Amino acid sequence: MANMLLDPSTGFSIDFGGMGVAPAEIAGLREKFALASAEMKKIEAGEIKNPDEKRKVTHFTDRATYQRSELFAEVERFAAGVRAGKIVSSAGKRFDAVVVNGIGGSALGPQLMQFAINGPYWNELSAERRGALKIYFLDNTDSAELVDLLDVMDPEATLHLVISKSGGTKETRNNMIALENHYASLGIPFGPNAVAITMKGSELDKHAHDNSFLAVFEMAESIGGRTSETSIVGHVPAALTGVDFGKFLDGACAMDKWTRAENPEDNPAMMLAAMWYLAGNGKGDRNMVIVPYSDRLVLLSRYLQQLVMESLGKELDREGKTVHQGLNVFGNKGGTDAHAFIQQLNDGRDDFFATFIEVLADSRRIPVSGKTCLGDYLHGFLAGLNKALLGKGRRTIMVKMERLSEFSLGQVIALYERTVALYAEFININAFHQPGVQAYKLAANGVLELAGKLNEFIGANPGFSGSAVDFSTRIGMTDAVSEVAGLLAKAALNGGAVARVASGAVWKYTVKK
Repeated sequence: MANMLLDPSTGFSIDFGGMGVAPAEIAGLREKFALASAEMKKIEAGEIKNPDEKRKVTHFTDRATYQRSELFAEVERFAAGVRAGKIVSSAGKRFDAVVVNGIGGSALGPQLMQFAINGPYWNELSAERRGALKIYFLDNTDSAELVDLLDVMDPEATLHLVISKSGGTKETRNNMIALENHYASLGIPFGPNAVAITMKGSELDKHAHDNSFLAVFEMAESIGGRTSETSIVGHVPAALTGVDFGKFLDGACAMDKWTRAENPEDNPAMMLAAMWYLAGNGKGDRNMVIVPYSDRLVLLSRYLQQLVMESLGKELDREGKTVHQGLNVFGNKGGTDAHAFIQQLNDGRDDFFATFIEVLADSRRIPVSGKTCLGDYLHGFLAGLNKALLGKGRRTIMVKMERLSEFSLGQVIALYERTVALYAEFININAFHQPGVQAYKLAANGVLELAGKLNEFIGANPGFSGSAVDFSTRIGMTDAVSEVAGLLAKAALNGGAVARVASGAVWKYTVKK
């Protein structure tokens, strides 16, 4: 068994030597390798691989043809027109910023791309000098996020990109409605300053056409949010901000080709999936720690957290058997982590394996001691930490790329996408649905229905006073005291129809007259 796999044409390598896996353990996975390989071929042949939702899974194959499609050319033309000032706002102004309004993969992928390629401070640079738009993100239903945006954006020069496959995602919809109301209060039409990415015929598609959005780009039903960065979801924000999305796709497709290798021991995704499986006893018994030694990849652990945990964290296998599968992911960035959680990795619980990701070429050679540069110290810290962990019998994987670029970022994302799909076959779960997410959405809807019932009671009973238990009793929801208490507390602190005072160890609420 080769401990390291290398692509000489790109300099991308992955070293499994620190995992302490014996050749016999790899040989023992022969049947799983064969099954996973066969199932990946079914995915790429267009078979239904998400039976719950009766959907194909096409992100591996669509990106191979997307760059040659008319849709790709259309996005490039649109972005070039916006950046050149040929496509302008409803006020006739040149757009200088774009707001990406999406959640989950619709935000995390574009955020990772922007941070990795354009860097953390690029919004401070002149958009005119860069020939690109500044970019902001709305990825939650928290008013603080929206208020922060309104403080910095020029409504007459901001393009709004709304991303939702169905158009019914509440967080994205709420932010869109709030922005539409804000624009209406200023007497500015929102639609001519907005773009939608959604499925054809969705709620958002209809809303965009009814409200004269500047453009509507179609999203494929067969591509899930957490695997959408190599699709139009990643393309539009990238093109508007000067990122070469074609090179990103080239990198992803190059990794796809490599990870189709028939021999598992020549296939980096197959071997990575095997390491996950063996390290965690096929049950995710070890946490996966992602430590990129590159400040610009600080969001990679968050991105992989969604990709891995939403895909693999499942209660049932494909036969309906309760398995409670999953793989915990956490991390930050190398160097900094040595002053954070690395202490525990070295001296604490041996319940993890660490994946180090190194970018070999420095952004700039900056000497700090003789001829020793900042990047030399960073490499030394990485090598030292890896040596220390291995000396304690801890497990590590080393990923190296020559440079951080659109191409190499595409390689990393494609590697982990295929590894997740292969590992899912090893443990016989559906990696492409998210029943737990749907469960929380249904529970949240129940709380919102409860809020309606509580508000109805409050409106009809001015002067009523009591604890959360009293309010719950009066509306016939004695099994929801905690939820009622939360709703009352929010109302009391946000100018609602109730006031509260402390009564011993509990809050007493009074309906305002």
